Amino acid sequence: MRYRPGDVVSRRKGLVMHRGVVLADGSILHNSPFRGEHVVSEAEFRDGKRLHVSRTECPRQRRYAASSQPESRGYNLLTNNCEHTVSRAMTGEAESPQLKSWVAGIGVATVAFALTRHPAVTAAGYALGRKLASKL
Repeated sequence: MRYRPGDVVSRRKGLVMHRGVVLADGSILHNSPFRGEHVVSEAEFRDGKRLHVSRTECPRQRRYAASSQPESRGYNLLTNNCEHTVSRAMTGEAESPQLKSWVAGIGVATVAFALTRHPAVTAAGYALGRKLASKL
């Protein structure tokens, strides 16, 4: 498949999707833990996995994607991961929807765990269970 400059490409990387932006020469700008933001070939980005492409019409993204030497930043899971790199290229603002989802999910799980371990909640659940059982 031929990719256009500015296309966002993604591939599975464990539990998350790894993202990059296609540059004018067909190479891909992405961000990885050991190398930070850097440019690789499609084959290197693909790493033997299936590639998904998202085509967007964003003027800033097209300008950034045409750049042969984008500014390089180091990797940071919380403040500069691959989604931050792609988001910055598209909108000028760095954000990571996957990271926000993971943080929200962990927060909800933590609250649920804390509530179910609280003695008052446990006692109320026990009482409710007994009441329901007595009606059967």
